Amino acid sequence: MANKNLTNIQVYRKKWHFNIGLVLFGVIFIYLIVTILLYLTRSHVSVYEVREGSILKDTAYTGFILRDESVVYSDRDGYINYFTLEGSKVGVKTRVCSISDDELQFHDETPDQQSEALTSEEQASIQLKTKTFSESFNENRFGDVYTLKDNISTLLDSKSNQSRQAQLDAMIVEGVQNLQIFQAFTDGIISYSCDGYEGVSFSDVTEDMIRKTDYKKTAFYNNMKVKSGDPIYKLIRSDSWTVVILLDDDTAQELADTSIVKVKFSKDGETARAGFQIYNTEDANMGFLSFDTSMIRYVEDRYIDLELILEDESGLKIPKSSVISKEFYTVPQDYLTQGGNTNATGVLIDNGSDTPEFQQVDVYYRNSENDMVYLSTDDFEAESILRKEDSGDTYELSETEKLKGVYNINKGYAVFKPVTVLCESDEYYIVEEGNSYGLSNYDHIALYGDSIHENDVII
Repeated sequence: MANKNLTNIQVYRKKWHFNIGLVLFGVIFIYLIVTILLYLTRSHVSVYEVREGSILKDTAYTGFILRDESVVYSDRDGYINYFTLEGSKVGVKTRVCSISDDELQFHDETPDQQSEALTSEEQASIQLKTKTFSESFNENRFGDVYTLKDNISTLLDSKSNQSRQAQLDAMIVEGVQNLQIFQAFTDGIISYSCDGYEGVSFSDVTEDMIRKTDYKKTAFYNNMKVKSGDPIYKLIRSDSWTVVILLDDDTAQELADTSIVKVKFSKDGETARAGFQIYNTEDANMGFLSFDTSMIRYVEDRYIDLELILEDESGLKIPKSSVISKEFYTVPQDYLTQGGNTNATGVLIDNGSDTPEFQQVDVYYRNSENDMVYLSTDDFEAESILRKEDSGDTYELSETEKLKGVYNINKGYAVFKPVTVLCESDEYYIVEEGNSYGLSNYDHIALYGDSIHENDVII
């Protein structure tokens, strides 16, 4: 039997070596996991960037115009022709129109002849108006086209009217038979239309009038045949005029204490301020807008589209969700001082000894009307007593007031900033800009003010 060589193999446990790299990797990995979990589970602050903006709150209406109007009637039959343009101001004994037995024949100028008749200043004016319109045209304001058309038409009509006047003068000199001239009996603005509402007073206005129910208007024109007793023109004798509008119950209640409103006219985009009164009847709420200028622009209109601009404010636009109310101690400004080794602002706390304790504070707001400053209630113990510098006067911290404000997070933590609200819409406030204690354009604030607290670090 063959001998077998046996080998005795022993296995030794390997010696363990400390791996610093693996430990550091493990620590970093655990830190990252914890950080991610904290980030995912912690509520985050939504940020809003403050920007300049405005809020315009307006309501559109169609108004009924009242004014001081006198209708002039013909005292004979015939054909009427006018000397002056509608909307022109005339004085006493100014020639307004003529009436003749027969229809008069006029030689109208061609457009080329009209153009040649325009002075260099008039041609330059038309070119400037056209150029300005072209450069500033906005398709969302197509009404500007009609404004340009009216401006140019008025100038051309004026030249045409001058030609007709010259021909009428020539007819008078030639002694055209039965051509009677009518002169204005008083000063005023000429209007060549009539609608039957010329004698209506404030107390006569009805809801149907304002709603333009069954409204009819008669216009007068050259060579129109008239009979004795027919209206031939009217004079508006005052620049004072009134526009009557219908208000719903909510708007009437909102404007009950308003005496002046801002108005924008849709016809030409002009704005004006009007005296305002409300008269309530059993069936309707009527708003009376009183003006004392600009009547001549709307002499042709009985009804006019307008907007009541109830709010029109510009400033810093912030969401309502950002605004909170915070309570502050109100302290006389005389109790502020500077102390310590710096120029820091603070107050002196009366601790019962001859040497009061200086405490640095942040002033959140100054009321210049009563010289009071607002200090955070979080910086003091209840009923703390302040001492005035170089005086024995003291002041107990007890009076508080609330300020509206937002949390500014520019520095990475929350700082309360008071705001002064100028106006509001459903979702936004317009707040005052330029206050040294308030906000500035491009500041970053918490979108939801009630989600954080003073000095919270923002992630």
